[in-house]
Amino acid sequence: MMEFLAADWLGTPLWFWGAFLGIVIALTAFDLGVLNREDKEMGIAESLRLTAFYIAVAMLFGVWVWFERGATSATEFYTGFFIEKALSIDNVFVISLIFATFAIPAKYQYRALLWGIMAVIVLRGLMIAGGAALLEEACWVLYLFAAFLVFTGIKMFFAGDAPMDVAGNPAVRWISRHMRVTPDLHGQRFFVRMPDAKTGKLVLAATPLFLALVVINLADLVFAVDSVPAIFAITTDTFIVYTSNIFAILGLRALYFALAAMIHRFHYLKYALAAVLVFIGSKIFVTDFLLGGGKLPAWISLGVTFALIAAGVGYSLWKTRGTEEPDWPAVETEKIV
Repeated sequence: MMEFLAADWLGTPLWFWGAFLGIVIALTAFDLGVLNREDKEMGIAESLRLTAFYIAVAMLFGVWVWFERGATSATEFYTGFFIEKALSIDNVFVISLIFATFAIPAKYQYRALLWGIMAVIVLRGLMIAGGAALLEEACWVLYLFAAFLVFTGIKMFFAGDAPMDVAGNPAVRWISRHMRVTPDLHGQRFFVRMPDAKTGKLVLAATPLFLALVVINLADLVFAVDSVPAIFAITTDTFIVYTSNIFAILGLRALYFALAAMIHRFHYLKYALAAVLVFIGSKIFVTDFLLGGGKLPAWISLGVTFALIAAGVGYSLWKTRGTEEPDWPAVETEKIV
């Protein structure tokens, strides 16, 4: 048994993966069994306390990585965690827009976020496994990741603030054409049985909450196209890449309710995130072509990343002080379903 647990899987002993999986299961059970037993709207204070708890768990996990695998691995974990956490702040606006489009009350949003993030754990794992396999077969793919990050960062810097067209999402249109969708919510249920208009028999129908869940997961896949290459540009250690991603995502549902109420205060954060992507991408070319293949110390990447994100958050809060939250355009649910 001990030999089995000590066996490597993707370059890491199985017991490391088991310990991480145990933490994820415990946190998810805590969410489902304690926090999500009844429909209620999460306040900002509770959201911040829960966010602090999730961040503390991630920090302690990083300490464990430090003692078990060394300072470099731990520093890479923290760098990946902060990058993913910062990028997730930018995702909050899109998630809020999705909920507004489908007219999902705040007391039902937590359930959709919880199940959405559980799906993300699997989807991110598949994407990271695919990226690791590509790098294993062709190391030059890392240069493609780096070039993509630089391009994305520059594009983000000059991009406008056009809202996402949730109503025109192809997946929403496809589901609406091929599935029965109720015009109204049915509590926190994703599916209900309703009488067919022609036969009168009970048939299964999706609710707007299910449509919101689908679009949230599709949006995360789009976001992952940026975040996954960014972590691989920090380290190619699959264990560090996956755990830093998942720890940042696990706390997103708690952080969402605090950020959704003040997302307008982080208007300038996207410029800091753009700078982070350009820095992470360009350092691959700098270290390989200008430093002769030498690796930039992990603590420098962590320091620069943290400084850029802190500067973006600080400048945003200072620049937008005294401003009120704008009204976001919402599309009527009936127009979609």
